[in-house]
Amino acid sequence: MASYILKNGVVFAPLSQKSDISLFNCGFDFVGSPSGEGQLSLPTVLDISGCVVFPGFTDVHVHFREPGFSYKETIKSGSSAAARGGYTTVCTMPNLSPVPDSLDNLTKELDIIKSDSKINILPYGAITVGEKGEALSAMEDMAPYVVAFSDDGRGVQSEEMMLLAMQRAKKLDKIIVAHCEDNSLLHGGYIHDGEYARLHSHRGICSESEWKPIERDLHLAARTGCKYHVCHISCKESVRLIREAKKAGVDVTCETAPHYLLLDESNLKEDGRYKMNPPLRSKADREALIEGICDGTIDMIATDHAPHSKEEKSRGLERSLMGVVGLESAFPLLYTFLVKKGIIDIDMLIRLLTLNPNERFNINSPFNFEDDGNFTVFDLEKKYVIDPSEFLTMGRSTPFEGFEVYGRCRLTVAGGKIAWRENLTEN
Repeated sequence: MASYILKNGVVFAPLSQKSDISLFNCGFDFVGSPSGEGQLSLPTVLDISGCVVFPGFTDVHVHFREPGFSYKETIKSGSSAAARGGYTTVCTMPNLSPVPDSLDNLTKELDIIKSDSKINILPYGAITVGEKGEALSAMEDMAPYVVAFSDDGRGVQSEEMMLLAMQRAKKLDKIIVAHCEDNSLLHGGYIHDGEYARLHSHRGICSESEWKPIERDLHLAARTGCKYHVCHISCKESVRLIREAKKAGVDVTCETAPHYLLLDESNLKEDGRYKMNPPLRSKADREALIEGICDGTIDMIATDHAPHSKEEKSRGLERSLMGVVGLESAFPLLYTFLVKKGIIDIDMLIRLLTLNPNERFNINSPFNFEDDGNFTVFDLEKKYVIDPSEFLTMGRSTPFEGFEVYGRCRLTVAGGKIAWRENLTEN
């Protein structure tokens, strides 16, 4: 295998005192360290002048659609997009066909991952059979092979079923990762039940449909001692409930997504690019999410990368399918509109994208470069416009099309192998 030296870059703290780094075969270490000795071939030198080396990002919430829906995305295209966005680990949701609710079904997904992935992919197992909420999946059989359990895309409607799931997950020392949505409160809605919906005669989704199941589950998590993680929170009530639960000692974490932090219902247009679940909510909700990021209530930022075909996203707000892509634009958007504007610092952003998800989901240390070889290199001064036609994902639907951002990914190394490389000079 080829050996590399990266010259003239800066390594993100706590290793910021290092300026030159080298990648030897599958091991990664700093120039001059003992593991770099004894190499028989001269390494290739890549000039990363003006760039910063970060630990590879981790996204605990992506949809790679395979098996079952490969016309939307594949493991190969999704992992390529992740690498281009600086991600070295992602966790794939179970709304697939077949649903990974048994070891046999899960193996079908694992085989594709082993064959086609460019990065580290950790699948979820379903909480219930077929994600139908009627019977528990084969959780014991799948536990050694999955990162956690989720019925993402569907909320577990039955309190009794969620209690059983948490009790089982507690015994297995696994996290229950919840898509919180009360179907009885949806009433056919498809965007936030707010001003835009009223002005444009759209059916709205109330915030209670999200926070009410969270309230229920927090009580169950306190009762069972189960590790509990809430997906893609979008409203102020969810932030408040989780903040209070943490203070009370409940073992809960949560995520939000870039679109909920940077956009709200005032940004809506009559276009499927603005349709996702949960929906873009009010300015007050967005501000509460920012506050939750700053005070530590929200533990991590995930993309909820959810590609669909062009036809499925071209039917307007009412009829388009829910879901947008985000892996290739997340870091530059967050860096541009949160870090450069002084809302958070770069240290906090890296905690949200890497340190916190890795700690919660028991993923290898992002700073253990020598053993893991998982890192990404960004030119933070590079300014450009987000253009979906450049994406490697098969999905093209993003509400951030045309946004001017800073931060271009020049290199991503996953497991000691180059997964993405763009415009680096060899010396």
